[in-house]
Amino acid sequence: MKVIVTGATSFIGTAAVRLLLHQGHQVCGVVRPGSKNLSHLWEAVPEAARERLAVAELDMKEIRKLEQAPEAAGADVWLHIGWDGAGSDNRMKRQVQQENVRNSLEAVRSAAALGCRRFLFTGSQAEYGVYHQETREDMPCRPVSEYGIAKVDFGRQAEKLCRMLNMEYVHARIFSVYGPGDHPWSLVQTCLETFCRGEEMKLGECTQMWNFLYIEDTAAALVCLLTEGRAGVYNIAGNDTRPLRAYIEEMYEICGKKGTFRYGERPQNAEGPADLMPDIGKICRETGWRPVTTFAEGIYETLHSLRA
Repeated sequence: MKVIVTGATSFIGTAAVRLLLHQGHQVCGVVRPGSKNLSHLWEAVPEAARERLAVAELDMKEIRKLEQAPEAAGADVWLHIGWDGAGSDNRMKRQVQQENVRNSLEAVRSAAALGCRRFLFTGSQAEYGVYHQETREDMPCRPVSEYGIAKVDFGRQAEKLCRMLNMEYVHARIFSVYGPGDHPWSLVQTCLETFCRGEEMKLGECTQMWNFLYIEDTAAALVCLLTEGRAGVYNIAGNDTRPLRAYIEEMYEICGKKGTFRYGERPQNAEGPADLMPDIGKICRETGWRPVTTFAEGIYETLHSLRA
């Protein structure tokens, strides 16, 4: 199978590309021109699999040019991870987020022009908005950030467009992912680096329910949806939901109780004090996927990568 992956050098994109190649698929990775992370992508791919990876350097604004690229010819499915402005600074900027919607709809059209049979989009738990109960795929979306609004907006338009273009549309709502290669400003990375230096970590209240999923399990879920899942919306998350403080304190223990931490020192994020309580029954039933990495195992792997 030949897979086009936009955002191939991103945290999740790199893991997905690596797994797809490991399973014997061909990949055309779409990356920004001059991407500083391109070398990291090549390093993440075993040498024996590199001949099955092609790279197209294109900005999302010019994604339609991919239709003439020889490395994209014969594509079967499209995994769309490329999305600008996912960081806190841009999550409330409507112009940034709506441009993502426009560019991503062009990606759908390119997928159809190339003959893809399935388009998989990586959405977000931010689409649900603020819930204090278990969230299922059939619950109403009430996003509060422009980031969440745009993801919902794209999903609704893309589902209709894919139907018109005779493609299956799969929408994966990804919850909180962690692991080696994550953004240095993420909560897990920041906690681990701060504790390992023996410094103080200033946190929010951290009383909300939370859920973490290891990066390799995330990649496995996406590949399952590309190859086995039916069209529709799926939550992608872990099976261990507990108060965020419990996760903080487990990381502190694993780091040898070095440094200190204080709650109530930071404001809430852009989405507000939402609980993450995902129901992952649908993807488990329809694909057989299950998270296999415990939080502690993932933290040890992440620590190992930080010390390498």
